[in-house]
Amino acid sequence: MLQPKTPPFLAPVLKAGPSLTGYTSVHFPRTIQPKKVLPEILFVTSVPPRACGIATYSQDLVNALIEQFENTFKCSFCALESHAEEHHYNDEPKYILNTDKPNSFAHIAQIINQDVTVKLLVIQHEFGFFAANASDFDAFYETINVPKVFVFHTVLPNPDAELKARVLKMARAASSLVVMTKHAAQILQEDYQITENKIAIIHHGTHLVPAKNRKLLKQNYNLSNRKVLSTFGLIGSSKSIETTLDALPEIIKKHPEVVFLVLGRTHPNIVKNDGEVYRDMLEQRVRDLDLASHVCFVNEYLPLPTLLEYLQLSDIYLFTSKDKNQAVSGTFAYAISSGCPVISTPIPHAKEILTDNNGIIIDFESSEQLAQAVINLLDNTQKRIEISSNGLHKMAATAWQNSAIAHGLLFRKQAATSFPLNYKAPKINLDHVRNMTTNFGMIQFSRIAQPDLSTGYTLDDNARALIALCQKYALDCNDEDLELIYTYFKVVKFCMQKDGTFLNYINQDLEFTTQNDNENLEDSNGRAIWALGYVSSLKNVLPISLTSEAEFLINYAYDNLHEIHSTRAMAFIIKGLHLSKDEAHLKLVEILSKRLVQMYKHEKSDDWYWYESYLTYGNSILPEAMLCAYLATNNLEYKKIALESFNFLLSKLFVDGQFKVISNKGWHLKDENHPEQVGGEQPIDTAYTIMALERFYQAFGIADYKRKAHIAFTWFLGENHLQQTVYNPSTGGCYDGLEEFNVNLNQGAESTLSYLFARLSHERFQIAEEKRNLGMECLNIRSSVLEKC
Repeated sequence: MLQPKTPPFLAPVLKAGPSLTGYTSVHFPRTIQPKKVLPEILFVTSVPPRACGIATYSQDLVNALIEQFENTFKCSFCALESHAEEHHYNDEPKYILNTDKPNSFAHIAQIINQDVTVKLLVIQHEFGFFAANASDFDAFYETINVPKVFVFHTVLPNPDAELKARVLKMARAASSLVVMTKHAAQILQEDYQITENKIAIIHHGTHLVPAKNRKLLKQNYNLSNRKVLSTFGLIGSSKSIETTLDALPEIIKKHPEVVFLVLGRTHPNIVKNDGEVYRDMLEQRVRDLDLASHVCFVNEYLPLPTLLEYLQLSDIYLFTSKDKNQAVSGTFAYAISSGCPVISTPIPHAKEILTDNNGIIIDFESSEQLAQAVINLLDNTQKRIEISSNGLHKMAATAWQNSAIAHGLLFRKQAATSFPLNYKAPKINLDHVRNMTTNFGMIQFSRIAQPDLSTGYTLDDNARALIALCQKYALDCNDEDLELIYTYFKVVKFCMQKDGTFLNYINQDLEFTTQNDNENLEDSNGRAIWALGYVSSLKNVLPISLTSEAEFLINYAYDNLHEIHSTRAMAFIIKGLHLSKDEAHLKLVEILSKRLVQMYKHEKSDDWYWYESYLTYGNSILPEAMLCAYLATNNLEYKKIALESFNFLLSKLFVDGQFKVISNKGWHLKDENHPEQVGGEQPIDTAYTIMALERFYQAFGIADYKRKAHIAFTWFLGENHLQQTVYNPSTGGCYDGLEEFNVNLNQGAESTLSYLFARLSHERFQIAEEKRNLGMECLNIRSSVLEKC
């Protein structure tokens, strides 16, 4: 077993403490800086452990806000209780409002008004919460003197005069009204005459679920060889579960392997008022229809991980609510985002989502239609797969991460105190990298998050993977990553031919494909040298046998490299060789750099500082290579061109403080007008930009490069034209692109590695900042000591 080495960038820090100050932190403790007071957003809502869909919704939303942003705002709860709903909380809410006590409203309102940290009130509104003391609730929100956002979980059409007056009173008091469907927004505008600019549509959030094997899940739950139908939620008569029970005899005739899971306990308010009458009726119906071996009641309030596993093992999810006024359903949304084909009654939420082959809609309380729809889906495996895939794409924008972004943007606009949205970098996660890697190497493409072995392998992806894993190993020296490093290194060796050139495309049978004969492979050869050069430069980090072999392969390929003229291929080679101390390698760096200089001088004009007559993909590689050439040779012309060309490129990528990738739907051409192209943005361009910004910052210490690198990194997290995350934290994968109206959910090797490049660069920036702060702190302590002396 190899022993972890101290990463070289940490060595100066470990040595710096005593030698810099002459004193230890025991004698001179760190100065405690006052904590920044963040604006606070107070959520008035039911809160777990209360068994309530809105409680779950609110907790999920706040968790998503905390995960998505840092040092932006504080979230707290004013928990709604009643005489029948008093709870002990794991995390005590800031305030508790008992809605059955009229004086509680005025008391809590007074306290909130005295709380100077609260800058926004978010009221999760359901009429049933406040029915006992509606007028006191009105006085409550009207009294509080901070901006208020109401989230309407129910919007009733055709209101009578009293209902309309109540809703309009809330609308007048609110800075904004949030609804979860276009249908609800339309009702507010048409039936209540509320202006469109006061309404925000933010869809019910859903969980990003890492795909699990349905067959294995069924084994774990003793459901092997069964076709599973399911429904879940707090049970009550409005769910019309009997619609499914009455359909089952017909379904079982064709598919006797079917089992129907009813997941969830009875709604506590129903138990309080009626006991278990409805559940008893359902169980009697099961006995009457002789369905005991085909129906299973899971009478529990399931924890989220268990619930999501039940949904993933389900072949079809059934939503049979008979409440025509139910605007939205979290259970329905969770099922689709778990990959379940859904059959639903026509509530507005379903009619908006289950279009274009995303699911099947049946009439309310129609057992006949339900039976036929289930039979048709069970008969057609491909149809279920299509509906599942379409549903996942449809629901991607509603992920809790995206809901958090939408809410954050709204809160920033409405709060009493303006604040920037500071995105939080997720932990580094190699799950999808490992999932995409076989014993041979990294697979090229995936279907959503499922590796598609039929697409084979490429040298390009494995060279990138080799660099990325070496970068991570240089950060943490995690020996588990060495196995991956060796795997990707072997692919690079496999692709090298006897003449020293490299092939790129390999099929699943580990054979080189004819695609190698039909494409220019200079860029692939350049990437191979970049990877090998990077490996060979890590002599005090990686095993010497690996770095030596990398040097050998570079030398074996060396003679062919002189013949490469592709712009980006030359840049990759320069990046790979510039750290070398070998004089022969530096001669080649000079040769290739001069070629780039000639290209630059040929194309340069008063308003065009570039190497080509167009800006296409991977542009940042070129000025970064020129900077590498300057660092290797100290040629000042290279430095000048590197800075000129990079700053020119940045002027095209950063406009009004926002980062936008040059679209592959329309490259940026010299001497032509450039109508803005929306979409066609690829993660690899963002990653290359961030990596170049890091190198320029290291070379010149210009703070604007660091600032721009941070802005570019937030493109992955939601700071883009769709205001949606491009990174999937549940899988560790990165989506393949940002289109005009949607994110491409496939998480292929190139995109996933691009995010990893960017994330590792972000990590290095953070470490450098911590080292700088540590150094400044030590200098301040030293100065203080000298003054006392």
